[in-house]
Amino acid sequence: MIGLVKKIKISPFFWFVLGIGIITGYFREVLMVFLIVLIHELGHAGTAHYFKWKIQKIELLPFGGVAEMNESSNRPFKEEFFVIIAGPLQHVWLIAVSFFLVQFDFWTVGDHEMFVTHNVMIACFNLLPIWPLDGGRLLNLVISYYFPFEQAQKLAIYSSVFILCVVAIISYVNVPFHLNLWVVLSFLCISNYLEWKQRHFVFMRFLLDRLNGKITGARQQHLSVPYSVSVRDVVKMFRRGHDHFIVIKGENDERKVIKESEVLQAYFHENKLHHSLKDIIKFG
Repeated sequence: MIGLVKKIKISPFFWFVLGIGIITGYFREVLMVFLIVLIHELGHAGTAHYFKWKIQKIELLPFGGVAEMNESSNRPFKEEFFVIIAGPLQHVWLIAVSFFLVQFDFWTVGDHEMFVTHNVMIACFNLLPIWPLDGGRLLNLVISYYFPFEQAQKLAIYSSVFILCVVAIISYVNVPFHLNLWVVLSFLCISNYLEWKQRHFVFMRFLLDRLNGKITGARQQHLSVPYSVSVRDVVKMFRRGHDHFIVIKGENDERKVIKESEVLQAYFHENKLHHSLKDIIKFG
């Protein structure tokens, strides 16, 4: 836990917002919100630490927080699910603690109502299926369970952007001058744009980790393809959570089975990504 505390980074803008809170008389509320956000992010980081994930940092921002992990998408589904859901689950015990503390004089009914409201709002907002919120990560996880990784990336971002547009329209109609909300929505827009720009890098890391054997809890899957298909198209069929065996069909009903590592070797080390499978294997 001490190691996690050392990874906490506080944005300079956080101190600015805190100062505004002091000047305007909302210091207690601002501090309360950031405490909730910190515990939320520590929930993610603590669970990731339990599964021995590499944690980059836990950063507090003016409009929330983020726990950055230095991991590809080759971890088991259940691990990522628990890491994602660990954040929202922190709000359950926080609300329970508030109900317990309200019987004491130092924790007023007003404090309790404000604390519960912020917990519910933060939890519900984070569960929206928009990247990089927890709901968006869950959506990405579900889609990648049913579709090849490269295709799942695109579907998840398309879905995230569509839902973000819907939320933006609803916000414009109902609260057009809510500055904090528009700051957060702008941050989400930028995050989705960057995720789209970085999708090739994310896919390459997914493949490289598989080439280097950094995959755990995978189940076998056979991919049946004609020998004329390109190496590049084969790797686009790879799914997270699976160890692939490629069944190649030749001209005269010949069949040959190769491991995904052989295809990845041709892709990265032999620079044959545009070559067909018949160029990298021999029948007979």
